[in-house]
Amino acid sequence: MGRVDLLLAWPLPGARDLGAQLVAAYAHPDRRYHDTRHLTEVLDRVHELSAQEEAFDRMAVVLAAWFHDGVYDGRPDAERRSAAWAAEALPTLVEPEVVEEVVRLVLLTEGHRPAAGDDNGGALCDADLAILAAPEERYAEYTAAVREEYAHVPDDLFAHGRAAVLRDLLAKPNLFHTAYARDSWEQAARANVERELAVLEG
Repeated sequence: MGRVDLLLAWPLPGARDLGAQLVAAYAHPDRRYHDTRHLTEVLDRVHELSAQEEAFDRMAVVLAAWFHDGVYDGRPDAERRSAAWAAEALPTLVEPEVVEEVVRLVLLTEGHRPAAGDDNGGALCDADLAILAAPEERYAEYTAAVREEYAHVPDDLFAHGRAAVLRDLLAKPNLFHTAYARDSWEQAARANVERELAVLEG
């Protein structure tokens, strides 16, 4: 999906400039995975969850999806900086409680561990991690792109850090939190993650 097509999905038609700024951020040439394709895929998965009648606040989750990687440069605190962007940009556009929820949800994507009963958090985290259940070819593209985003990190340190992330994911009782995602994506995601981890530790 190109920039113009993606901007048509921006949920606040009275603030097209902000949507354009976010699209430009995701389209930055230094990004390899956390780019406009990732944003499109996350939005598609949010819509898929909604179509499957998962209950969540669609506006808050969609806005959080737009902002969740608004800042991404391979450095610490990207989620906090993305959340700060939302906190600064949204108050004149949506209700205060929506701003607060968007900020909370963006911060939640740092660890992808929503509390039980957190429908909004579960929907966003599931949409963000749905790439783990991608077909093998797309999963390989994803892992290669993530490596490119951390090109400044030596291979051994990257492998160690990436393996720790994957082990942490596999330690969760479920990778996904909504019923639909668990039923539809869990098995494929665990197989992909286990296969990648075996390569890293092999």
